[in-house]
Amino acid sequence: MQTQPIITPPAPGEYTGYMANYIQQAQTEDLIEGLTASYVFITGMVQGLTEEQLHYSYEPGKWTIKELMVHLMDAERIFSYRALRFARHDKTDLPGFDENLYTQYSKANSRDINSIIAEYTSLRTATIELFKSFDEEALQQKGTANGMEASVRALGYVILGHEVHHQKIIRERYLKA
Repeated sequence: MQTQPIITPPAPGEYTGYMANYIQQAQTEDLIEGLTASYVFITGMVQGLTEEQLHYSYEPGKWTIKELMVHLMDAERIFSYRALRFARHDKTDLPGFDENLYTQYSKANSRDINSIIAEYTSLRTATIELFKSFDEEALQQKGTANGMEASVRALGYVILGHEVHHQKIIRERYLKA
């Protein structure tokens, strides 16, 4: 049985723009281990919350925790899709997405948290398996999305860092209230 190679952080030349902040927040030397730990942490954090806590918004116009969870899934799907296309040598310049519009139409607040967590569990499992399927050559492939170049490896770390960023916001602005 072959051991799964560790997916290490991307080099600075593998990403541009806002991605640097998310990659820095990932704080792991092993993407798969980081994605797994982050999943355990965030699902544990939200599972025991009341409906009142899940619908709380710390400021008018800010998302609820349910909306944040669905936002994380939307972003993970989009970044994973980009990674798949780049790994397959697709050089099409991919468009960005409007996260506020996606959240507005997600209907997250009408969903049961167990349904959101079940969907999140399936998605994270698929993301992990996708990134485990990439060899070193695929991880180094680059493409352009939303006008920014990134490698497949960088997109994996963006998924993780983006989630870590929102975990911090949940802890500091939602759960301390």
